[in-house]
Amino acid sequence: MISTEWIYAIVSVLCAALLAFSSTPAVRVLAFKINAIDRAKDGRRMHKEPIPRIGGLAMFFGFFVSTLVFCDITRDLVAVWTGGFVLVLLGIVDDIYSLKPWMKAIVQFAVAFIPISQGIQISFLHLFGKTVLLGGWSIPVTVLWIVFVTNAVNLIDGLDGLACGVSTICAISLTVVMLLGGNAYYALLTAILAGSCAGFLPFNSNPAKIIMGDTGALFLGYTLSVLSVGGVFKMDAVLAFLIPLAIFGLPLFDTVFAIVRRVAHGKSPFAADRGHLHHRLIDMGFGHKQSVRILYSISGTLGIAAVLLMESSFVPAICLVTAALGLYIALYFIMKNSELRKLTGLENIDPHPDDIQSPDDGK
Repeated sequence: MISTEWIYAIVSVLCAALLAFSSTPAVRVLAFKINAIDRAKDGRRMHKEPIPRIGGLAMFFGFFVSTLVFCDITRDLVAVWTGGFVLVLLGIVDDIYSLKPWMKAIVQFAVAFIPISQGIQISFLHLFGKTVLLGGWSIPVTVLWIVFVTNAVNLIDGLDGLACGVSTICAISLTVVMLLGGNAYYALLTAILAGSCAGFLPFNSNPAKIIMGDTGALFLGYTLSVLSVGGVFKMDAVLAFLIPLAIFGLPLFDTVFAIVRRVAHGKSPFAADRGHLHHRLIDMGFGHKQSVRILYSISGTLGIAAVLLMESSFVPAICLVTAALGLYIALYFIMKNSELRKLTGLENIDPHPDDIQSPDDGK
């Protein structure tokens, strides 16, 4: 017999999905009215036709209303609402006017202090049965984590449905981990976030009718990072600190590679380029949907590894993480090596197939 709590939880997730789905057409009309449109201006953007942004507003709406109706209003939730709302506004402005990276960074760092002010911070780490107190490092570590994850989600927003789908997978993984850890409240919040993403995804999947833009990427990255701090880092698990690293492994590693790649070429870490893994998959000849599904698979594998870490299944989890990241690295470097391209038969593949239409927010 399903308990009343489970029924309400399921209804809350469905509510978030339905609200996000039903509000997306209205958000799409609004995007055209306020000129929040992404246009193909360079080689990084692979779509040909202008496409409306600010789709993240629909996801925020679904999440906000559902949590307001079905969840207890706690200080933690208010912190998520407040920071998410500020970043949604920032995203809308950026989706219209294309703000400078440093402008967005200032707001992101400021917003990161909102959950910290409510006690949501990484104050300790569990390392193989030992608890390491961070002390004075707690606040800077938490700020860096929130800002880094926020930008990591933003950076993978390069193909129709990619960032939204990966965020959905990350949210589901967090939900399972939190349920196993006995944190039902945070599990409900992440499940509702997953529902909001799922409701928007049909409009965002290839060929997309609307993209979430910085409005959605910043909101999702911030919310996922804050919920991971409050619901995972504080768990009494042997390797609790590795769990969120595994869950967000795909966007985090793509961001690290992007920074290293840009610095190695003498460019600013904020300089946009066309070297992300999703670009390389397209260049290798994979179709849009194939590329997205490959990255979904990697993200899902890392999510399963996180669940295994929760159960202290260290060796199986490490095997899964190694397999997923090994595939990531192999795919990443195969396009840089002409010999590998010959072996795989990719040397004559057109890196910009005409049938590919996918939004890339210039990250």
